[in-house]
Order: sequence, then C-alpha cells, then structure tokens
Amino acid sequence: MVTTVLAGSAVLAAACVSVSAQTVHTSGDTRFSVTQVVGDLSYPWGFDILPDGSFLVNEAEGRMLIVSPDGDSRIEVAGVPEVRASGQGGLLDVVAAPDFDDTRTIYFTFSEPGPGGTGTAAARARLVVTDGAAQLEDVKVLVSMNRKTSGGRHFGSRIVPAPDRTLFVTLGDRGQQDRAQDPQDHAGSVLRIAADGSIPPDNPFARSGEALPEIWSIGHRNIQGAAIEPKTGRLWIVEHGARGGDEINIPEAGKNYGWPVISYGRHYSGLRIGVGTEAEGYEQPVYYWDPSIAPSGMAFYTGDAVPEWRGNLFVGALKDQLISRLAVADGKIVTEDWLLAGEYGRIRTLRNGPDGALWFSTDEGEGGIYRISGAP
Repeated sequence: MVTTVLAGSAVLAAACVSVSAQTVHTSGDTRFSVTQVVGDLSYPWGFDILPDGSFLVNEAEGRMLIVSPDGDSRIEVAGVPEVRASGQGGLLDVVAAPDFDDTRTIYFTFSEPGPGGTGTAAARARLVVTDGAAQLEDVKVLVSMNRKTSGGRHFGSRIVPAPDRTLFVTLGDRGQQDRAQDPQDHAGSVLRIAADGSIPPDNPFARSGEALPEIWSIGHRNIQGAAIEPKTGRLWIVEHGARGGDEINIPEAGKNYGWPVISYGRHYSGLRIGVGTEAEGYEQPVYYWDPSIAPSGMAFYTGDAVPEWRGNLFVGALKDQLISRLAVADGKIVTEDWLLAGEYGRIRTLRNGPDGALWFSTDEGEGGIYRISGAP
C-alpha cells in the first residue's frame, strides 16, 4: 500500500485550459447541454462549488485542490491529513459547510491509516486562502472507523450536512460483509454526529448501549451516494450491491437494511446472498437495480437551469457510465431515465451549483467537472 502525505502548498499551472465546447443532448422532450469546465484532474472523487464559483476538489490519490471558476488555474491545499491511497481508498468526499461564508469550514472524508490497517474517517477544517496559497487549519477528525483492517475495498463514503446542523457520514463494510450486522462496528453503517463530532442526544442508540452511539442505521454494503431531500429533510442514500442489488434507501433511526442477510443481488460466484430478498426485521429498499450500475454520487436537483427536472433525484453510475434521473413522489421512485450513457466516463459526484445548473465529475485518470444546463 502507498501512504500519501500532503505537506506544503503549491500553485499548479493548469495543464488543461477550460473547455467551452457545449454538447446538446435530448431526453424525451427535454433538451439540455453539457459543458466541460475543468479538465486534467486525476481521479477526482469529491468536489463542491464554493460561493465565489471556484471548485474545491479531492483527488483520490490525496490532493485537495481549489480550481478557479473558469478551470484555468488551481492551487493545491496544504494541511490535508495523512491519506492511505490504495484500491478504492483515498481522499474521498468534500463539502463546504452551510455557514462557509462566515466560518470557512469544510467537511471531508478519507481512508485513514492506523493500527491494523485502514478505515474511513471524517474531518472538518477551516479553508484559508492568502496570497495565492491555500491551507487547512484547525483540522479535527470528527469520527474514525473503530476497527481498521487491511484491504482496499468498500470505504464508502459521503458526508452530508443535515438541516438540523448534524452530519451524516456513510461507511462501507470494507469488503467484510458480516461486519455490517455488528452494531458495535462502524463498518456498513450510516453515522450521525454533531458538527463538532459529539453524539446528538436524540440518536437512536445514544444512551441504550445496544449499538455504538453514533450509529444511525446498519446493514449497508458500500454507500457511495447520499443527499438530503429538500421537501422533507430526509437523508437518501445509494449503495453498491454485489452482482445486482444496488439499492436506494431512506435510512431511518435504528433500523437495519439487511446486508448481507437479504439482498436483491447475488455473490459474484452466482450463489444466493443470505436468505433471499426479504426477512423479518430488515428494511426493504426504496429502489434497486439488477443488474448493477455501480452507483456513486447522488443529488436532488434544486436549480432552474432545467426547470422540468426540479425535484428529481440524480444518481451517477461508475460501471455503466451514466446518470440516472429518477422522478420521486411520496418517498417512492416513479420513473427512471438514463442520461449520457457511455459518453463521458465514470460518473462519480453530482452537485447543485449556485448558478442553478447540475454539475458532475468523472472518475478518470484525466477526469473533469461538467455543467448540465438548459439548451435551446
């Protein structure tokens, strides 16, 4: 395994200028355009758009970058904690805090080395930019997977600020499926913590001792997408199945979502997983894919660049290299439409932009950030 330690800050010359070429696509009666704004990124995992229009980007190998709104220049951010970049691990999600304008606070997740191997961790820091240099200050790890293991699979991970100022953190089972049913193990769970890393008193296991107090839900395989539904304030997640059985869930406090006891997929060998597709005490998914699309980023579209999509749920796919547009009503998926299949690469992260557009990144060696907007 390779451990990447970032120290110091450097201004990087843009190896690829912003791309202004616009491609028009059609989905049903809707015409929309896709424009690449940032190029020459090395496996970008998470990104967010800051209030000034610049991009905060995590490259999986361990670099955090600030990229100018036009994509022409970038600054490497110093002070990133030690990252174990191996397999599916690395520097993962990143999001600006809702009060970023006042506090300069960001949240991010990463694969953290430690005794026994590696585990997912979530941290917060202040992003300070002065004189063309950028630095993380007051870095604090908010939660760290309590059992670190070898292997490079199933780290998750997303970090999502909730309307009540708590944070949801999603974790994978680290390729050791039975851990997802252990309530004293972080693996395969959704965590809910306060912004300072403390335990919210209304967490389902905050006082009972039946599970770790930060656990919100268990029985998940590898959650790589998460988003808050604007109308309800509820968390939605999307997680990888094995051979089939990718799932969308709305995780509720204290509930068990079944992995690996129930699943709509099969093991890669073709053998059945657990006892089948349902069993008492385990929740059913809101939606699932069989065969798998390998879902990753997730966002509810709130913009007005393509008004007919407002309120739809968008999910990026790695294996099938597409964006799934899902119409939602009363907590259910009512229709699905596939966009951009095979045209741009592995879709990793989706974000709403302050310009009303929907943005996405591609998880490639020459990855980029793209803007989806309306077309005449």
